[in-house]
Amino acid sequence: MSENENQRTLSLIVSAAILAIAMGLGLNQVGSGFASRSGEGISVTGSARVNVSADKAVWTLNAEQVAPTISESVKRVENATVAVSRYLTDGGVPSDSIELGSVSAYAQEEFLNGNNTGRILNYRGSRTITVRSTDVQLIKKLSSGIGSLLQSGVSVANYGPQYYVSKLSELRPELLKQAMEDAQVRAKAIVEATGGKVGNVMSVRSGPFQVTSPDSVDTSSGGYYDTSTIEKTITSTVTVSFKVN
Repeated sequence: MSENENQRTLSLIVSAAILAIAMGLGLNQVGSGFASRSGEGISVTGSARVNVSADKAVWTLNAEQVAPTISESVKRVENATVAVSRYLTDGGVPSDSIELGSVSAYAQEEFLNGNNTGRILNYRGSRTITVRSTDVQLIKKLSSGIGSLLQSGVSVANYGPQYYVSKLSELRPELLKQAMEDAQVRAKAIVEATGGKVGNVMSVRSGPFQVTSPDSVDTSSGGYYDTSTIEKTITSTVTVSFKVN
């Protein structure tokens, strides 16, 4: 073998040795990286939920009347307010649970082809009527029967009752506790399946509470609160990082 051939062979051997060493070091680093990450811990999300009934209702109505003069519109609004209040009290709502807002009235102007003619057509008056009650079933019944008042000629806008859970703050601690227990169960199932053991808690982050109608999938990153139904489902979540032994 010539000297040139010997040099080429030696160069190939050296290059192969360097490549082998580099690959070995690289694989070692990759292996160490996975081991390090798996050794840090595991993060799981636990959840808990409970079904509750709302115990507070807030119902807002708006008596609206239109008349050719501002004084007449205000007078009609007052009459409509009396009729709505009578409907509520006759239905079983205590008078001190009814809150009357201030009367307002504004001119409705005429427009032709998108241009204001400067002519006043009439005046629209209105007054809000708010009911606050702990008898949610009564409020639901009266809201459903508001049609009888409309049939009598009283113009009133019904925005529908809003239902709330006043004891939500009392439910939070127990729900968080249950969500934490659920996270522990999930972490144990995952880790033990790989031959490990769940260690101490490294960190805990509580998620926002979701108050939804039953069987709803509505959620929000900042928390969700459905007020349209009496029956509700309250869900809490926690994200927990456990050390893995």
